[in-house]
Amino acid sequence: MKIEQFYDENLAHASYAILSENEIALVDPARDPKPYLDFADANNAKITAVIETHPHADFVSSHAEINRKTGAKIYVSKLLNPLYEYTPFDDGDVIALGKIQLKAINTPGHSPDSISVIITDENGKDYAIASGDTLFIGDVGRPDLREKAGAIQKAREDLAKMMYESINEKLLKLSDDLLVYPAHGAGSLCGKALSQERVSTLGKQRKENYALQPMGEEEFVKVLLQDQPMIPKYFGNSVEMNRKGAPDFDASVNAVPLLDKNAKLEEDTIVIDTRSKDEYGKGHLKGSINIPESKSFETWLGAIVAPNENFYLICETEAKCREMIARTARIGYEGLIKGALTNPDIANEKSIEFDYDSFKENSSFFNIIDVRNFGERRDRVIFEKSEFIPLHQLRERLDEVKTDKPVVIHCAGGMRSAIAQSIVLSKKDVQVFDLGERVREF
Repeated sequence: MKIEQFYDENLAHASYAILSENEIALVDPARDPKPYLDFADANNAKITAVIETHPHADFVSSHAEINRKTGAKIYVSKLLNPLYEYTPFDDGDVIALGKIQLKAINTPGHSPDSISVIITDENGKDYAIASGDTLFIGDVGRPDLREKAGAIQKAREDLAKMMYESINEKLLKLSDDLLVYPAHGAGSLCGKALSQERVSTLGKQRKENYALQPMGEEEFVKVLLQDQPMIPKYFGNSVEMNRKGAPDFDASVNAVPLLDKNAKLEEDTIVIDTRSKDEYGKGHLKGSINIPESKSFETWLGAIVAPNENFYLICETEAKCREMIARTARIGYEGLIKGALTNPDIANEKSIEFDYDSFKENSSFFNIIDVRNFGERRDRVIFEKSEFIPLHQLRERLDEVKTDKPVVIHCAGGMRSAIAQSIVLSKKDVQVFDLGERVREF
């Protein structure tokens, strides 16, 4: 038996190929099926099963495409009620894979239809658990993503109670030496305290994971619901796309047109400029929004742009355009792209240089906006006279931005404030400055 982990650094997403003899089962594959098909070829093996632990909110899976290309059966909980052909995989169900077995256990909490997969080795011993978004290293899955999405919708308090039962009645009754293979690591928005570690044991989690410590249900629900991160706009859309099964990755990406740099763009369509803040500042299209290429590009794109909004992508080079289209497809947004292009010749809007010394000397001459998240703001207010508008809400709350003075925007380190600056400038006729990394001086 071999278990291969595939990790997407940008979405902090882990997927798995489980190999026994010449058969492979995949667990929670990413949108691009190529790494899994290559793994099968390299091991002279056939993908016979694709297991989805739940309909994911933070990324789009390739389970439907892999089924079409290989004939592998898709296994999910019947509670998921998928809109494609599937084999139910719930408590007591077993998949025979070469000389090993994969056993399903229903572990609701992150979602009502979540399952985990116990991997039993050639000797019949429980060896590992692919825990999906139920159990992470250092955390458990957040319970507040299925209030308005999926075949079954549940209030966050109800899902938190389900998570409590899944942990105490199922997971904690398993052996301490069981390896834990989660679907996410640090940086994912599917939990709030995920570790940098990518594999652990149940025994170690029993000692170190805050959510596995002895506590009553009421306390657990309160602790779990506290300080969960933002919910990006795209999450509900991804759940439904995963229930339906996404279109083929390559065909979908290649369908996005690459435009001439000076092509006429449709008015009133969002323009997302993916170049660095510095390049954007040297010259950009008026009204465009700067979401620089970074590890969190997909997350911020899906947090700022809604799944019913079309947009253009501006990139540094044509090759970079192709890369960013592919990254956009990982959250199922490629169909929203009207076209991708390099920076047009008419992109002559420039960022005004920020007089930082003047701001530091007397910040009262500016309207200050804090775009951090709720927990950061609660823990520390950096400027007492500042307006608090989290970045993912900024486009919808632009009417709250005062324009009687120049505006200075800050976050915790500079990334979010750069995005926010461009959002405000896209709609407001006012001087807007980004405090950037200098916020750390306060």
